Amino acid sequence: MDMGTRTGRSWLRRGGVCLWALLAAGAAQAQEGRPWLDPAVPTAQRVELVLGRMTLDEKISLVHGNFGSVLRKTRPDDKRIGAGHVPGVPRLGIPDLYESDASLGVANGGTMRPGDVATALPASLATAASFDPAIAYEGGAMIGAEARAKGFNVLLAGGANLTRDPWNGRDFEYLGEDPWLTGVMAGAAIRGVQDNGIMSTLKHFALNAQESGRYVLDAQIAQGALRESDLLAFQIALERGQPDSVMCAYNKVNGDWSCENDWLLNQVLKRDWSFPGWVMSDWGGVHSTVKAALAGLDQESGQELDQEVYFGEPLQTAIGKGTVPEARLDDMVRRILGRLFHRGLVDRPAPDSPQPIDYAAHGLVARRAAEAGAVLLRNEGRVLPLSTALKRVVVIGGHADVGVLSGGGSSQVQAVSGSPLRMPIPNGPANLGFIKITYHGSSPLAAIKARLPGAQVTFLDGADPAAAAAAATGADAVLVFATQWRTEAIDLESLALPEGQDALIAAVAAANPRTTVVLETGGAVLMPWLGKVGAVLEAWYPGDQGGEAIARVLFGEVDAGGRLPLTFPAREEQAPRPQVPGLANVKAAAAEQAAKPRTPGATTVDITGGVKGFDVPYVEGADVGYRWYGRQGLKPLFPFGHGLSYSRFRHDGFTAQGGARPSVRFTVTNTGDRPGVDVPQVYAVVPGADGRPARRLVAFQRVELAPGQSVAVTLPIDPRLIARYDSGAAAWAVSGGPVPVVLARDAGDTGLTATLAMSALSLKP
Repeated sequence: MDMGTRTGRSWLRRGGVCLWALLAAGAAQAQEGRPWLDPAVPTAQRVELVLGRMTLDEKISLVHGNFGSVLRKTRPDDKRIGAGHVPGVPRLGIPDLYESDASLGVANGGTMRPGDVATALPASLATAASFDPAIAYEGGAMIGAEARAKGFNVLLAGGANLTRDPWNGRDFEYLGEDPWLTGVMAGAAIRGVQDNGIMSTLKHFALNAQESGRYVLDAQIAQGALRESDLLAFQIALERGQPDSVMCAYNKVNGDWSCENDWLLNQVLKRDWSFPGWVMSDWGGVHSTVKAALAGLDQESGQELDQEVYFGEPLQTAIGKGTVPEARLDDMVRRILGRLFHRGLVDRPAPDSPQPIDYAAHGLVARRAAEAGAVLLRNEGRVLPLSTALKRVVVIGGHADVGVLSGGGSSQVQAVSGSPLRMPIPNGPANLGFIKITYHGSSPLAAIKARLPGAQVTFLDGADPAAAAAAATGADAVLVFATQWRTEAIDLESLALPEGQDALIAAVAAANPRTTVVLETGGAVLMPWLGKVGAVLEAWYPGDQGGEAIARVLFGEVDAGGRLPLTFPAREEQAPRPQVPGLANVKAAAAEQAAKPRTPGATTVDITGGVKGFDVPYVEGADVGYRWYGRQGLKPLFPFGHGLSYSRFRHDGFTAQGGARPSVRFTVTNTGDRPGVDVPQVYAVVPGADGRPARRLVAFQRVELAPGQSVAVTLPIDPRLIARYDSGAAAWAVSGGPVPVVLARDAGDTGLTATLAMSALSLKP
């Protein structure tokens, strides 16, 4: 059993609790007239038993909840203050829902005691770049274990939105641009979370693909194209992770708000995918009572951010009038109760007091994820790995002397390693004052110095490019740390590195060609200096032990085994939308809001900021990311799947088997002189939206091999990945005939080819 599994299942016998004790307690409860508390009773029966005892008020209380901070006033002795809270029904033994943001760690960790912290994982893009579901599972299990120990029982994790635009401020929280990679990795992370006996969400459903104007924009796309892209990622994640809840998004999809979108919630999620859990809103994402309830929303979350509490008194009134059937309310409550019983939270509630957490072990989980996801983009002349025999090394920029950058917003974790640097957003909106540019306290400089005890290691902050170039001259190695900060609620206006860092890198590289650039970014960046530097390592936002992880990769203690989960464009003009749609609306509204005097004592919040609604037509349709580049005949700076190793690998014996269960086989051999990581990727070549052949990732496998070692790999292929969704027939359609497949190193590699002999298939949605 690996450490991730141990972490994920540590709750099973906590405090000496075992199955016979639960059964005995349940039998006693049954004798007291509460048979639904008997764990020997089937879950569906338990739900119906307790539902039959609930009053209308109690049912209503379960379908709307407060912003978590309300607990400070309503329950000052309850320290589990997170993102949200939904009161339970104590007289019936139904626990409260305590919700925490959790994309990269327990973001609401400072709750049960002052100064509390949590382990910060690297950006989700780093996890995706590992191309390793085991890494995703281990990270989810770690977060779930810490959340349970802190008393939370619902984690707002499981982000599965595809990267459609390289400037999206929240790209770092998601898992890249490919539906298969995203679905597999999100599913593994959710499963890790829920193996702790707590519940996870899958979010943000759907097409929450940009931050600017996210509260008002209308995402427009054909239903078939949406099924083949973003919805396929969600569907795969749902099948593999089985999350207890799905969180609907802020934006509209094809004219209807996501949280009152009958097609998304009732027809796709609940009917076609048979989702048994409940749909919760994003905080401030509800706009109606009757329409939202009938369209499939089951719970209003963070109700203080809505214009009114739509699922409180208005819902009760609608039920009294018959505009919302009471059977619909029962369905809402049944879905919530069903997951509480299924996940064991009625029988084994999260603790009321904080439990011990092995932060040292959890820190290793974060470090391994950062190492596995670091992508070596360039390594001319084998500048890397660095030797421990170096005599003079210069480290420049990126606040590498104090820590590593993290992304901003609701995913921000108060890390175990501390926050030595927290800065406000330059000229940022007043309503985003809670978001800070934050560095975790894991210094790359300190980790580098620890490996070079006899060397002269000099640090410069990079503010003076001329001084940095002078210091770099003649050095054995130069490391420039470059950063680009992203955050929820704001999109980037440029992919260029900010604050003159491009000029700094160019000056240093001109002085010393053995310059390595370490990027700490939340997505793609432009690199006008690329041909002048020796090496480039994409470290993303590397988390709680990021400094140590970066040093271990730089010095070759572990291989640079990450691969890009998204395309890096050569120019901003290559993207489907080179500029942020609606940005002018956002800026105009911000200026208008800034000019208005603040109203003292205002009790309502307009989270839209006064931004007027606008449309975002997704012209690429299902051809997201590398599919768009292929369709347009564009050569990116780095393709999806790109990444180098310190070793070399050969692929042989590539064969394909068609039929109802298609698969591929091949052999990978490490032909280098050191251990290394390879990530062979299989792409099917099928007609794209324009009818021309286009690649789709259909399989991948991360392998770690010793020098000379070989491994035979067999990978199944999900037929939906080579199908088109037929909206008229409401089914996936696979055309019969030959389907070319390519075994490649990235989305642009010619690789080895084989052919799947496919029969015509029609698959349920």
